[in-house]
Amino acid sequence: MRPSKPLMANSTGTDSATAAVQSALRTLEAEGSGIAAIEAALRSDLGEPFARATDLIRGAKGRLIVTGLGKSGHISRKIAATFASTGTPAFFVHAAEASHGDLGMITTDDVILALSWSGEQPEMKALISYAKRFRIPLIAMTAERDSTLSQAADVALALPRAREACPHNLAPTTSSLMMLALGDALAIALLEGRGFTSVDFSVLHPGGKLGAMLKHIGDIMHTGAAVPLKPLGTSMSDALVEMTSKGFGCVGIVDARGAVVGIVTDGDLRRHMGPGLMTAVVDDVMTKNPKTIRSTLLAGEALEVLNASKITALIVTEASKPVGIIHMHDLLRAGVA
Repeated sequence: MRPSKPLMANSTGTDSATAAVQSALRTLEAEGSGIAAIEAALRSDLGEPFARATDLIRGAKGRLIVTGLGKSGHISRKIAATFASTGTPAFFVHAAEASHGDLGMITTDDVILALSWSGEQPEMKALISYAKRFRIPLIAMTAERDSTLSQAADVALALPRAREACPHNLAPTTSSLMMLALGDALAIALLEGRGFTSVDFSVLHPGGKLGAMLKHIGDIMHTGAAVPLKPLGTSMSDALVEMTSKGFGCVGIVDARGAVVGIVTDGDLRRHMGPGLMTAVVDDVMTKNPKTIRSTLLAGEALEVLNASKITALIVTEASKPVGIIHMHDLLRAGVA
């Protein structure tokens, strides 16, 4: 019997999907081999110039100028952005626009990082001449050790040759990824060398979800009378009123010194549900030594604590004494989760 059209369509669709996945796997394999080649090179002859490049950039009084053309230009933009966001002042200058006035953006205090897979792009000549004329350090990132760019550079980062993921070995794919990876490696090496912290990072990333995660708990916590607290010896009926009025689903319990020694949560109420619950005291119901956090903790880290502990609120303390409270909903409103 002749197969129906839907079956033929499904068979064709399955074959197409399989071919697409196989193509993707070949691409990732090719690009992965390029990254592996850089790793091997860094362990040998690329290591020394890489170290010199980081020293040049770190020692610059001005900024890092990242430049390129075509696909290298697109990669250069991203690398410049990564440097700038991780503590190395940097910006992108288009290699073709440089000779039409944008050379004026580059000062004698700067360092130039020029990307060109071949190292022979004509548009780079103006940049090379400008760097030589004003003695601006030039770092080349290219696959050709003997290229014009490499020979003119103070430091040449010679990338190992690798086959493009494109089946014709033409479209910049593996090569673009290799440049991006080496640029990221430079940026992170400088970040670590400077001791750039998450606090430094938060200053440069105040917007979006990333900025929200880098806020401190002290910036978004509830304070003062909003914090649900009761002393040891409080009856559960009074504690329940405090829990209900403050709306956090918990009440912190403090000792005579004002230090947090326990917490009563909705879960504690369910576990002790019975006729004597309302006449009991918090000492008999509370969870002792509850998890607390500091106001200096990042919001993203607080979210990890909440998720790992499977709780919805944390009392914020300083020297064991309560100064605030943070709820999962506060993190949601702040854009953290």
